[in-house]
Amino acid sequence: MELPPDANLRKGDIAMQNVKLNNGVEMPILGYGVYQVTPAECERCVRDALDVGYRLIDTAQAYFNEAEVGNAIKQSGVKREDIFLVTKVWISNAGEEKAAKSIDESLKKLQTDYVDLLLIHQPFGDYYGTYRAMEKAYKAGKARAIGVSNFYPDRFIDLSHFCEIQPAVNQVETHVFQQQKEARKIMEKYNTHIMAWGPFAEGKNNMFTNETLVSIGEKYEKSSAQVALRFLTQEGIIVIPKSVKKERMEQNMDIFDFELTNEEMETIRALDTGNSLFFSHYDPATVEMIIGLAR
Repeated sequence: MELPPDANLRKGDIAMQNVKLNNGVEMPILGYGVYQVTPAECERCVRDALDVGYRLIDTAQAYFNEAEVGNAIKQSGVKREDIFLVTKVWISNAGEEKAAKSIDESLKKLQTDYVDLLLIHQPFGDYYGTYRAMEKAYKAGKARAIGVSNFYPDRFIDLSHFCEIQPAVNQVETHVFQQQKEARKIMEKYNTHIMAWGPFAEGKNNMFTNETLVSIGEKYEKSSAQVALRFLTQEGIIVIPKSVKKERMEQNMDIFDFELTNEEMETIRALDTGNSLFFSHYDPATVEMIIGLAR
């Protein structure tokens, strides 16, 4: 995975790094995610994020705030070509025909002719048909890159062998307590970047007061959250932390002025449990619950 050390986006003294996807498209390694940001707050939050300097914005059909994201981008004054916009096709729109229609609807809500990255949100329903629709959208210029989300290695490998365009990104639960070490080896083999949803684990396992992260942070005058983000980005993982407070957005972005040592990286790697703190697609009850959300 290519992770250039040079900075190419700046806001004050903050430098943003890019990763290069498998089709040559460059993507910021850190962005702003709007999962669980209400429509009432979303426009203001995205405007704040863009003002702080974020240029990667991650949304989804299932978040019900694509229109608000589109409004915020229009109002921000930031050029569309300077923003890396991500959205995802939900299970209820699975299948080639329905997915194609939903992609056009998402573009309309986002007030844009294209998204920079288009993902399948969950590996359920006719996701093969969904991916075919995404491949067509890619060829038509409606998406600069395509990929998947929440695909475990078994289903990822299956899709990879029966698709025309290799997924550029797999967005999965990734944080210091679930580092996806084995899955990352497979993603690297297929030249697919890992993108972390929930990089703070939503505060589970007392992440914000974790002794290891706090201790390392004291050395650099950084918070445990900043250390966690720095760890993930040094591992080459794309992160999209969410906050509704502008000062926290600034803090989450202020992670490129220090570098963790090899010893510190190994110490944090030891925090990995290898297990999800949220759900498992191998659990039938979880699968039934997620599929139920689409009915």
